[in-house]
Amino acid sequence: MANLFEPFSIGRLELRNRFVRSATWDATANSSGAVTDDSVALYRQLGSGGVGLIVTGFAFVSPLGQAVHHQYGVHTDDMIPGLRRLVNAAHHGGAKIALQIAHAGIGSEYIQQIGLTALAVSRIPKLSRVHREMTNEDIEAIISDFASAALRAVEAGFDAVQFHGAHGYLMSQFISPRFNHRTDQWGGDLGNRIRFHLDLITRVRHTVGGHFPLMIKFGVQDDKESGLSLSEGLKAAELIVEKGIDAIEVSVGFGAAIRVMVAGDPEQAYFRDWAAAVKQAVSVPVIAVGGIRSLEMARSIVDSGDADLVSMCRPFVREPNLIARWQRGEQGNAKCISCSKCMSSIAKGSPLVCEEEYRLIKRPNTGV
Repeated sequence: MANLFEPFSIGRLELRNRFVRSATWDATANSSGAVTDDSVALYRQLGSGGVGLIVTGFAFVSPLGQAVHHQYGVHTDDMIPGLRRLVNAAHHGGAKIALQIAHAGIGSEYIQQIGLTALAVSRIPKLSRVHREMTNEDIEAIISDFASAALRAVEAGFDAVQFHGAHGYLMSQFISPRFNHRTDQWGGDLGNRIRFHLDLITRVRHTVGGHFPLMIKFGVQDDKESGLSLSEGLKAAELIVEKGIDAIEVSVGFGAAIRVMVAGDPEQAYFRDWAAAVKQAVSVPVIAVGGIRSLEMARSIVDSGDADLVSMCRPFVREPNLIARWQRGEQGNAKCISCSKCMSSIAKGSPLVCEEEYRLIKRPNTGV
């Protein structure tokens, strides 16, 4: 049986344990996408809370790829000093940190709100959002943007990069037959629909070198009709690992990335079966995410061989020190009740806080 609190390695990256803080949008960036003091306070708190690896909230690689207001940016060199502050904050507490980089594509709420035309893999006639199909030149430029963003992550001192290949953003749009209707080399069969991923990984690997860890949050299946099937998603996972991905965090493509629970519902690690299927298909570490709320569930996932690491998001909003609590023997379940009020409030422009915890105990004025 694995000891979840012992070191674990992803390639040459050694983590102090098998716990990951999954990428979480915190809305603390300023209007240009730059890190703020509130961002640093949040990551300092997470870094000292015992987790092995922190994955940042998604950072946009180019202006038309921004998904939401107050999202981190990694689109210019001007972002590097602030991002370096995040790294230092995480490292101060002993955690490693990966920068999640993303392009929203047609999924950008921000681009719609400011009146710009969103870039889409294909035209979607029934979609009211203003968009246009990307040209080959657009696609190549975005791949270059990802490579430049990854290099900035290296320069800022991050320990790894994670591509956001899930939750309906651009990488999900390319691989999903629901949204990719192209008839050129970027669309059609899986070999063409996965081409964007493979070319992107190749370009980034060439840019950052052979040993810098590259990870992906991968939507291995869509929860929508006519979307990506699990069988195609598993084949795609094999292909991206062959191209140089060092670890896969398994999630959904188009569909509900997080689920709201009600009092009394049993704990559900709702992507566990998909993670187990990916684990059987690839040779690199697999990270299970989604609904994990107890040390017992985390141990079960790893001991069964369904995944190598476990990742959580909302529990750390309420308890940034959850892993430290578990490690010192206080092994009760996470206090998070999966109500998702933290996510709904942040979408309305409020800071990332657990409303339940804030109601019970007024939090210190940390800005988060």
